[in-house]
Amino acid sequence: MKFLLIFCLFCIKVQAQYWADYPKGYFRWPTNLTPEIVANMGELRNNHWHMGLDVRTQARENHLIFAAADGYISHIGIRASSFGRFITINHPNGTSTLYAHLNDFYPELENYVREKQKENESWAIELDFTPNQFKVSKSQFIAYSGNTGGSQGPHLHFEIFDTKTTKRLNPLLFGLPLYDNVAPVLRNMYVYNRSKSTYPGEKSLYPVKKVDGNYQLNQKNNRIITGLQRLSFGISGYDQCNGSANQDGIYASVLYFDDLPVVSFVLDSIDYIDTRAMNAHIDYSHTKRVGGYIQHVSRLPGNNSGVYHELSGDGVIELTDTLPHNIKIELWDAYKNVSTLQFEIQYFDSLSKPVTQAASEKIVPNTAYTLQKPGFSMYFPKGAIYDTVNYNYFKTSSYAYGTLSEIHQFVHPDAPLQESVTVTLQPNRELPRELKDKVLIRLTGRVNSIKSARYTSRGYEASFIDAGNYQLIFDTIAPVINAPGKGDTINLSNTRRIVFTPTDNNGVIKKFSAWCNNEWMRFTNDKGRNWIYNFEDDFAYGTYQLRVLVEDAAGNTTEKEWYFKKEAYTPPVKKAPVKKTPAKKTTTSKKNSSKTTTSKKAGTSSKSTPVKKKK
Repeated sequence: MKFLLIFCLFCIKVQAQYWADYPKGYFRWPTNLTPEIVANMGELRNNHWHMGLDVRTQARENHLIFAAADGYISHIGIRASSFGRFITINHPNGTSTLYAHLNDFYPELENYVREKQKENESWAIELDFTPNQFKVSKSQFIAYSGNTGGSQGPHLHFEIFDTKTTKRLNPLLFGLPLYDNVAPVLRNMYVYNRSKSTYPGEKSLYPVKKVDGNYQLNQKNNRIITGLQRLSFGISGYDQCNGSANQDGIYASVLYFDDLPVVSFVLDSIDYIDTRAMNAHIDYSHTKRVGGYIQHVSRLPGNNSGVYHELSGDGVIELTDTLPHNIKIELWDAYKNVSTLQFEIQYFDSLSKPVTQAASEKIVPNTAYTLQKPGFSMYFPKGAIYDTVNYNYFKTSSYAYGTLSEIHQFVHPDAPLQESVTVTLQPNRELPRELKDKVLIRLTGRVNSIKSARYTSRGYEASFIDAGNYQLIFDTIAPVINAPGKGDTINLSNTRRIVFTPTDNNGVIKKFSAWCNNEWMRFTNDKGRNWIYNFEDDFAYGTYQLRVLVEDAAGNTTEKEWYFKKEAYTPPVKKAPVKKTPAKKTTTSKKNSSKTTTSKKAGTSSKSTPVKKKK
């Protein structure tokens, strides 16, 4: 009886930490549209958890966005990719809200931001504000919805976070006007051999089925017979919200061993510096090699994100006897809908196999490490990896033009990085003075990247968040700028915008600037490739000088000048559909009048239908 009481109190404490007691009704829905979402907080994305709600805007732009509560605008940002145009509001209760992928801000703020862009001669900008500059009240119009930045379609990205810690809080815990009684969906369960690293990961698949509202293994006796003594579990599944077919992220999971809670994960209160740890929450190797997501219900040893909570262990199960043991995995959503998988697991010594590990060098979690080879070094800070990485190193000669070193290959089984590693390369020959500030390090492999290299006493170095093949190169080739039109003086009278798509031999445009009669022009770079200038309605007519400057990663620049003219804008003339002239009526004899009547009954008309030309 005493044990039962202690166990119940323990369960109540565990349950309380899953759903934080955030204020309900404090925030309003940020649009006037029917409250719907297309993604929740915790949805699995490339290299990160989704950190807020994607609010549906009916697949259209320029809906009104409103402040979710009283406060003041503390920050705005305009970025290529990422959030695009966004606003942050600080609220008196110690929280902040963020609104992203916006089009224009409300007029007073929009005008202020444009002046600052002009002052800094930069479209991309980040601005902080004091509490008295841009105060807002709950339900005040603050911006128009859009599709800017890394958005793949019109919507509003909405976040709530702790102002002091900047940790993102799960918006679904704040009593927003959304309804959900759909429990998470479980597809498969996996068992991992934890006598080895999870990279690349030795695992077994166990399909599941739903019986009387709960899940069990889709096999005889609902029992796993195994030769593993150290093991952990993974699940593939997702959450769903009423009225949406979108596969959202699972809010929480709890693993029980013989009815005792062992470990849980909860996707709430996460900082952006930790969101990359989503790569430790999933079977990263499986995602990269096969596709789809398998989520670990136990914490990898180098995952320090705080998402996992160790209740009576880390989630790695030690089978020390040959008795059957009960396993239960609960999957929860933010509205306390739960799906449960229960089964038994039993160890048989006759099925065990000796642990073998490929001969290679290794890096262990939570320890700084330097890989040192002739002409190459790679420094891993303490928190860089999540599980033991067994790697091989190779060096390949390269004599291609523009190269300054061999290709140094860090071969690993798809192990992701949490922290950037520092790569240092030494050139294989003495560099002329004119090349010393044109040196780059090129990363190839699963991810391709180019970084400007800084010179140190050890060689040239740069930081990378991905591993692969590294090579020192130089670049003296300037970027290429396309002309905005033809002729000595380009006629842009009937053009509403100018588009430049500069290119570079290494694919990196570091800087773009343009001036009209020496006045900075506000070219936007929303999606990271095209630079676009939209002519304002009050753009005066006349002839102008256009000057454009582009710089690449090595500091090579190209500058070009053109003259263009603007006259009275004449909208393109739309051609009206061409109508066929009706055929003249002919007099028919009495003999064939009956045939005419028959034709009309069959649906034939003497009038022809206008034919529209294809545009």
